[in-house]
Amino acid sequence: MNFELSEEQQMLVDSISKFLQNDYDFESRRKLAVSELGYSADNWKTFAELGWLSVPFAEENGGFGGTALDVMLMMEAFGKALITEPFIPTVILGGRLVEVLGSAEQKESLLAAVIQGELQMALAYDEPGARGNPSCVAAKAEQSGDSYSISGQKVMVLNGHAADKLLVTARTAGGLTDADGISVFVVDAKDAGVEVTAYPSMEGGRAANIVLNGAKGELLGAAGKALPALEVVLDEAVIAMGSEAVGAMEVLYKTTVDYCKTRKQFGIPIGKFQVLQHRMVEMFMAHELTQSTMYMAGLRNLEGGDIAKKAASAFKVQVGKAGRYIGQQAVQLHGGMGMTDELNVGFYFKRLTAIDALLGNMDYHLNRYASVA
Repeated sequence: MNFELSEEQQMLVDSISKFLQNDYDFESRRKLAVSELGYSADNWKTFAELGWLSVPFAEENGGFGGTALDVMLMMEAFGKALITEPFIPTVILGGRLVEVLGSAEQKESLLAAVIQGELQMALAYDEPGARGNPSCVAAKAEQSGDSYSISGQKVMVLNGHAADKLLVTARTAGGLTDADGISVFVVDAKDAGVEVTAYPSMEGGRAANIVLNGAKGELLGAAGKALPALEVVLDEAVIAMGSEAVGAMEVLYKTTVDYCKTRKQFGIPIGKFQVLQHRMVEMFMAHELTQSTMYMAGLRNLEGGDIAKKAASAFKVQVGKAGRYIGQQAVQLHGGMGMTDELNVGFYFKRLTAIDALLGNMDYHLNRYASVA
């Protein structure tokens, strides 16, 4: 697929690539991943200063006026370095949901702080047993004066350990899986009714499980009508996270090809063996197919509606399939070293495995693809 970048898009990708090459080596990333915060606060300030945090937001809200295509290109570049900074949790899942649902006052107070790098956010929508389905919500919200009291459990909240503000889904009406009755609330992460249990994720970085016991929340948008907007933002996050995976896949297959050119067996490079050449070609083709599906998902997202939903789910399924294949082949072709922490290969494979599970796994998105008209 021919996908030519605009001058602005090329400048954006070049600036990210330059930063990653000069200031984000793998050893630095390894140390950040096991730190208490899980990322660099200084890097986050740099992201803000370079304008990267403003890209998805409309100009009237202080943003760059970018689209899912621009974010897609950013995340593909970020994926090549396995960045741990919470761009998707804060900017996409948090900031974009505020932009889609929030009032003028909420946008003004929250988005400016996100763009300036002063506010960390997290979307708490997944629950035990929901398996990534945003319409499966057991948490309850009861109105009390001008605010709401929220009770329930949320799991695998990305950036939940570091968030200043939580966007929490809860029911103001309806049954467990009803589309109507789901609302989103802005909750102070330090509220007395919020209990955060942080833990390291398998590929580095951190996440959290959250229990809400009467936490006070401010309604975001109309009560009970949040699901359509939530699905739109989650699809944007699927495209962003899938694009990160495409960047990681590119590094994996190229690293594997380079290794096979130098690793010798029986006196010759193993890359000379035809059976291994076939595997490397299949890795390349899996990456190319996934990248083309990424472009399709980004373009369909601009159209909106059911066609955008189907394209996002198709992309997520392809990311899961290709990520598993490329990761497994990379580890196997590197031999025993591929399983150690001395090489970056295992870290990329872990991240691809995690991406498959986040925001709905292959099974969820296959069913969703089939259910959309």
